[in-house]
Amino acid sequence: MKSLTRMRRSKPHQISPEHTAWIWQAASLLLDYPDEQLPERLDLVERVARAVPGRSAELLDDCQHRLRGVALVDLQADYVGTFDTRRRHNLFLTYFAHGDTRKRGMALLRFKQTYLESGVELGPDGQLANGELPDHLCVVLEYGAAVDLERGRQLLLDHRAGLELLNIGLTKSDSPWAGAVQAVSATLPPLAGDQMSAVRRLAAEGPPAEEVGLSPYAIPGFDPAPAVQLPMPTFRGAR
Repeated sequence: MKSLTRMRRSKPHQISPEHTAWIWQAASLLLDYPDEQLPERLDLVERVARAVPGRSAELLDDCQHRLRGVALVDLQADYVGTFDTRRRHNLFLTYFAHGDTRKRGMALLRFKQTYLESGVELGPDGQLANGELPDHLCVVLEYGAAVDLERGRQLLLDHRAGLELLNIGLTKSDSPWAGAVQAVSATLPPLAGDQMSAVRRLAAEGPPAEEVGLSPYAIPGFDPAPAVQLPMPTFRGAR
């Protein structure tokens, strides 16, 4: 009985599929490029934060509060500086595991095939209607929230090390967008030992560097770190 009690107490809070979809959609709105529609998006996120339980709600609410009151031009410059110039803060999930190699092209193909099997239309260049590549975190979150939750979850889990490296990078730099990624991480199972090792290894070594002419997918230079202290509370499920 004592063993069973310990198991029950250690079991993370289970977030319902509906609430998971809301959290992912809210995180996608927060992580998208800030434009004139940002105030409306923040209002939607605030309503989601009031409607869902647990740690993810707190993280989403903190993120939307931090983005409010900042001049749009300043927020846009911060967004570009955060996500477009530093690979550790890169929103393209396949890059973390594969860099600019042939394997990245194959990984992108899997995203495309997943979307096509769900009835999502892609352009002739393999991009979505909004011009984003299919592995962009906002695209994956919106797909999971609006089209197929389980397939979206599997895409995130397949690229968990990269997601958590993004999580760590934004948290360590105290980015206003850190809460959005933390909220997504809190909807996923806690990291196992091998997964934590993969995150540390990726942080220290960076992705593969073989260049194969994937210029449309190019991202600025990676800044590997010799050691990383994982922020363990980030990996726990929502309360």
